[in-house]
Amino acid sequence: MRKLIAVLIIVAMAVVGMAGAANYMYEKASVKGVGYKNVEMIISTQSGFHGQKLVEKESGSGNVILERTELEAERQLTAEGLQMPCIYPNTCAMDYINFTKEAEFEYMPVSYQTGTYDQKWVEKLCVQNYRIGAVLTEMYTHAEHLQKTTEVKTRGYQNICVDNCCTGVLEANLNSNVIGVAHIGWLSRDPEPNRLLKGRHAEYGRSVEDLTGVFAIQKFIQLWGNSTCGAISVDWLPCV
Repeated sequence: MRKLIAVLIIVAMAVVGMAGAANYMYEKASVKGVGYKNVEMIISTQSGFHGQKLVEKESGSGNVILERTELEAERQLTAEGLQMPCIYPNTCAMDYINFTKEAEFEYMPVSYQTGTYDQKWVEKLCVQNYRIGAVLTEMYTHAEHLQKTTEVKTRGYQNICVDNCCTGVLEANLNSNVIGVAHIGWLSRDPEPNRLLKGRHAEYGRSVEDLTGVFAIQKFIQLWGNSTCGAISVDWLPCV
């Protein structure tokens, strides 16, 4: 009886060891209509201060003229930057998130039997690459009209890469027309603390732009782990 219990315990431990979160995530969506809309998306390839992160928040009332969203994310590395076992053959394993969104919103209050909804459009996007210490923020608030196309790619490569020594990439292509408030910024800092700065992280670059009114915005942002990361390729999957 004791031997049987021991065998069952070993089998249970093996089953638990094989279980794990989904390594690959994909979503494609298209929405049109009139009413109130509230969406939140949170993606993380690693727990804690590791890997790639993406957070998107969208809400507002009125006319959703067009919205197409496409997301692809995969976890191929451990938190230490080592290649995970049982991975599809790849000369340079990586954690990555690819995100594309095309949208156009018009604000107006709407009323239904469930209540009245009166909120100007809010669109927030934050992408973080802890592998290279890079972050991107694209945010629109109090928007009466918003038309935008956003393409973002973020990657973190394994510690030892055969093809090149690129540690990571964060690239974004932003194009928008807004009547409201816009905030766009990026930051590049050393992911490791510096003892010469009393444990703080060295900051190498920062760009912050705040706009209120009627604006047409075009920005291309490229943050690389070094100068050998390859060709520009943010147009990974277009929304069609």
